[in-house]
Amino acid sequence: MSADPKTKRIDDLEQQALRRLTADGLIERDGGVLRTTRKWQGAMARAALHLYNTGDESDDLRVPIAYALLQLYGDSLSDEELVACVTGMLPIQARALGRLAGPAR
Repeated sequence: MSADPKTKRIDDLEQQALRRLTADGLIERDGGVLRTTRKWQGAMARAALHLYNTGDESDDLRVPIAYALLQLYGDSLSDEELVACVTGMLPIQARALGRLAGPAR
C-alpha cells in the first residue's frame, strides 16, 4: 500500500526544513542526535524575551519557535516552509528543554 501523497509531501518538506536548519547552523548532529546550536539558542532567548515583554503567557513552544524563525529568515520562508521548520524544530527544541525523552531523529 502506498503512502498518502499529502503525508509524503509533508514529510519531504520537513526533511528539507531540517536540512536547511542544519545548513544554516541552527541545528547539528551530535552522535546521530539532532541538537540545537548556540545560534538557535540565542534566537530562542530573544524570542522568549520579546514574548515575555509583550505579555504572551502561552506555553505553546511553537510560538517562540515560529517567532525566532521569522526573526532569522524574515519573509524568505513561505507559510508552508515555516510550518515545516516549526514542525521539524519542535521535538528538537522540546528535547533541549528536557520536555521529551529519547533521541531526536
